[in-house]
Amino acid sequence: MAKFPSILNRRDTYIERIKPFMNTPIVKVMIGHRRVGKSYILYQLIELIRNDDNDANIVYINKEDIEFINIVSYVELHDYISQRLVNSKKNYIFIDEIQEIADFKVAIRSLALDDNNDIYVTGSNSKMFSSDLANELGGRYVEFRIYSLSYLEFLNFHKLPDSDISLEKYFHFGGLPYLIHLPLEEAVVMEYIHSVYSTIVLRDVVERKKIRNTAFLEQLVRFLANNIGSLFSSNSISDFLKSQQIKISPNQVSEYADSLAEAFVVHRVGRYDIIGKKLFERGDKYYFENMGIRNSVAGYKLQDRAKRLENVVYNHLIFCGYDVKVGTLSTEEIDFVCTRSGETLYVQVAVELSTPETIAREFGNLLKIKDNYPKIVVSGVRSFENSYEGVEHIFIRDFLSSTLTPKFF
Repeated sequence: MAKFPSILNRRDTYIERIKPFMNTPIVKVMIGHRRVGKSYILYQLIELIRNDDNDANIVYINKEDIEFINIVSYVELHDYISQRLVNSKKNYIFIDEIQEIADFKVAIRSLALDDNNDIYVTGSNSKMFSSDLANELGGRYVEFRIYSLSYLEFLNFHKLPDSDISLEKYFHFGGLPYLIHLPLEEAVVMEYIHSVYSTIVLRDVVERKKIRNTAFLEQLVRFLANNIGSLFSSNSISDFLKSQQIKISPNQVSEYADSLAEAFVVHRVGRYDIIGKKLFERGDKYYFENMGIRNSVAGYKLQDRAKRLENVVYNHLIFCGYDVKVGTLSTEEIDFVCTRSGETLYVQVAVELSTPETIAREFGNLLKIKDNYPKIVVSGVRSFENSYEGVEHIFIRDFLSSTLTPKFF
């Protein structure tokens, strides 16, 4: 029986989401970028199963472990697992970083035919799962996005109090789980984070997409890191880079940006017409999945505080299960239009609320939306504690400490 590392810090938010699908023939798929903690989610699930049944038949494959180096295609994958199945027991099958196995979907489809098999897989490429596996399995799979640590998880992992100093560390270093093994010092942390970023770009972008112009890819990542929260199209990015003597077509810009999104380096967020209730075809914003990776590329500069705040707010919204778009209301912009379970939430982000003009602008945009869904302004200051004509203000630490349930408002 495989030996697994001790689980020092639990991520029960994900376990609670996965639990209803355990012991069913539905394939559980966990996706997210490398080193985001997918493996430890698997270990936690295995621990849960063993606690219920110490004699459970568990088949485990980790494609980052040299022990499984010979499993390179669906044939070896199917053979390896089939030889370890027990007909008289429930078989729990765990495959970590499955995208390293060619045509893995063929083996998973076959194994999923047997209701006695309870299958869990992880991967680091969103398109591979959303298209390939979805087509093969139809409605027999469910996908869970695993994100970097939330703020509360970060505090728990690092045994830190909820304070402005802890918040600044979270903004600076981001939420890669492995950081608990390192001192939270700039030089040490950034060296590790940059190595993770390089691995993601090399293995999940350059190699997978067979990208030749790696210099441009690096320029694109740097451009996106320096322009968080700005609206762009492939044409506008191409035009800007041409002004910097970097010639690249809009099609290539779009292809490379898609590759970064598929590898979870960035999130591409579309614009939503609040009045017309439709998505615009052009103009997106980009946010980084991990703030430490973003800062390793662009640096941690004081003048970027507003960009970091907006990115962290976006990350918390998707962690809480919202589908998030950038809102457009006539000539006004609403930072985030968020939907979840049929409910809508509007969010505006402000670094400070120090002047009447700023207050009127940030709250005023939300007041122009004529519906009864909750509307909030999240800011980086606690000093402004009042609501404004019915629109709530929430300090960033309180916002990041919430699950954004209706009771919160």
